[in-house]
Amino acid sequence: MTFFIQMLVSGIVVGSIYALVALGFVLIYKASDALNLANGEFVLIGSYVCLTLITVLKLPFLLAILITLVFSALLGLMVEKMVLRPLLNAPTISVIMATIGLGNLLAGLTHVVWGHQTRMYPQIFPDTPVTFGGVIITPVYLWSFVIVMSLLIAFTVFFKFSKMGIAMRAVADDLQAAASMGISVKKVFAITWAIACVVAAVGGVLLGNINGVNATMSVIGLTVLPVVILGGLDSIAGAIVGGFIIGIAQSMAGGYLDPMVGGGLKDVFPFIIVILILMIKPYGLFGKGGVERV
Repeated sequence: MTFFIQMLVSGIVVGSIYALVALGFVLIYKASDALNLANGEFVLIGSYVCLTLITVLKLPFLLAILITLVFSALLGLMVEKMVLRPLLNAPTISVIMATIGLGNLLAGLTHVVWGHQTRMYPQIFPDTPVTFGGVIITPVYLWSFVIVMSLLIAFTVFFKFSKMGIAMRAVADDLQAAASMGISVKKVFAITWAIACVVAAVGGVLLGNINGVNATMSVIGLTVLPVVILGGLDSIAGAIVGGFIIGIAQSMAGGYLDPMVGGGLKDVFPFIIVILILMIKPYGLFGKGGVERV
């Protein structure tokens, strides 16, 4: 039972980070109907930038992460203006291909600047384990969960009640109608990409504190894809729920099934879950199916 709870806690923490990164994925899809396949590279760059500020410039963690978030927001604004805005009226497949090219470009730049070796964050969170009912939880897991949940609640309130959040929801619902009501679609797209890069950077920093940073961290972009498909590509709530489901399932597969098959099942288990769920609910758990009049 203790091992089960340990795996459950690990899955919840990692799943919360998946949910945060998936949030940016869903926002961009809702705004432009396109998948951002460069999401993993935004996670990787955010983690490397924060690590560099801490280890090279010797900045305190809070200041380093603040600068990282500003950098990530500016990166998102620049990407939207230079790469995506010229494709505003282009077919969706063109936007998707542009994000693939962007991801390859960012991955190449990351390898040139930071190399391929794994780099570890210095000790930032307390190192004294916390014990709950015999289950040992490391502080980095506990703090990561608290930070992610706080951000998810903050963004939920922002989307529901703020003027910009309402504008983003209007653009996601009907772009042409929102534009006719005076909402600046270009501004909404820019803010959307900025938020997506910011949440990706936060996820990267937290994952970097847990596992270290190397080029393989960008694979989270593919891991998060089953999360958003499972929850529903156009559902923010689905991204959050899907993140927890995939995180817990992946942790359980790694703890119980990997030893039985020799390893490797943990990485593909999220895709197996997605296939099974989509056989029952083709639009995901919370996705809305389109109705076409013929």
